[in-house]
Amino acid sequence: MAEDREGDLEKRRAQLGAELATKRVEAGKDEADEARAEVSRKGYAQAMKLSSEFISAIVVGAVLGFLLDRFVIKGAVPWGLIVLLLLGFCAGVLNVMRAAGKVAKPEANLRDGDRK
Repeated sequence: MAEDREGDLEKRRAQLGAELATKRVEAGKDEADEARAEVSRKGYAQAMKLSSEFISAIVVGAVLGFLLDRFVIKGAVPWGLIVLLLLGFCAGVLNVMRAAGKVAKPEANLRDGDRK
């Protein structure tokens, strides 16, 4: 009878060990899925940041150009709008390139120039 109990206990331990192993494998898969989702969220956040910086630079340039034409030049040809819209576009592209790391920030260039 004692041997039957020990045999039952060994079977039960083996079952529990197998169940724990499957749970650990499932937990590992869940952690890997969560890590992939985190990377995806970071990429989406960066894309939203870059696009909002680009669009806001263009909008600010257009609004300033419109206001310049409307109140300073008073009805002249929309040269202020055209020029400041283009400057806003250029500023937006430059901001996106800096944020993406493709163009050095101006402070870095000044530091390198001081060292020479």
